[in-house]
Amino acid sequence: MRFLNLFSEFIGKTFAIWTLLFALLGFFSPQLFVPLKDLIVYFLGIIMFGMGLTLTVKDFSEVVKKPLQVLLGVCAQFIIMPLLALALVKLFNIDPLLALGVVLVGSCPGGTSSNVITYLSRGDVALSVTITSITTLLAPFMTPLLLKLLAAESIDVSFYAMMMSIINFVIVPIALGLVVRLLLGARVATITPVLPIVSVAGIVMIVAIVVALNQARLQETGLIIIGIVILHNTFGYLFGYIIARIMGLGLAQRKAISIEVGMQNSGLGAALASKHFDPIVAVPSALFSVWHNISGAILANFYAKLNDKK
Repeated sequence: MRFLNLFSEFIGKTFAIWTLLFALLGFFSPQLFVPLKDLIVYFLGIIMFGMGLTLTVKDFSEVVKKPLQVLLGVCAQFIIMPLLALALVKLFNIDPLLALGVVLVGSCPGGTSSNVITYLSRGDVALSVTITSITTLLAPFMTPLLLKLLAAESIDVSFYAMMMSIINFVIVPIALGLVVRLLLGARVATITPVLPIVSVAGIVMIVAIVVALNQARLQETGLIIIGIVILHNTFGYLFGYIIARIMGLGLAQRKAISIEVGMQNSGLGAALASKHFDPIVAVPSALFSVWHNISGAILANFYAKLNDKK
């Protein structure tokens, strides 16, 4: 068990490296991953099931304790990132399908890795977990709605079909995880060391498959879309922090909201793009997965050094 805990901790800390490694593997050896394209939704389901196993009623207690902070984080998540995405695709005037992919990842809920980054940043972890949980539960309604509002001009978006996909990919696995946790009780502690390994494996496989499917197109559009992803993520962190500061929140809460806004559930974006649109639409989500884990590690190191002025 000790070895498993140490190995799990190592995998968690080197998440960004594994994501980058598998992205490169998917690019240079696409034949290894293209046949696995139909497994993307299952990998996402496994990740969400693991999230369900870690959730408790206590994780939602912040809604009662700090309702305004939670509301601010949820609103910031579903306003800042979608509007940033729209502004960036308009500014750079990119291919409509890639633009749809940027708006899609911007319309997704917060990423599960944001809780780890908040912890490493010495931020408010309870607030982070609550915001991630609430935005994830709202995703079946909010993500298709935002896509319909912001991207309906460029492509036909089926609100109902996408809502049902998110319920099947996200809500059902999370609910199953919660049920298993209730049934196992304290015994769930024997499973939890494996969850970071499973989550990392799921994300890196999704990234590798998406990159492999779009290897040829990435050679043509890679640099500009990488630049847009970096700007999207960076401004998400920045505007999240600024909004939280304007609203008078403490440093720990500002860190949490900044990270929640900047880090997306890009696995969900890739799964939705693969199921409902052209494979190229999944590229921004795959690149976001690679980059936000790298930037998150850098930001955590910077935030951890910040302290409240007494």
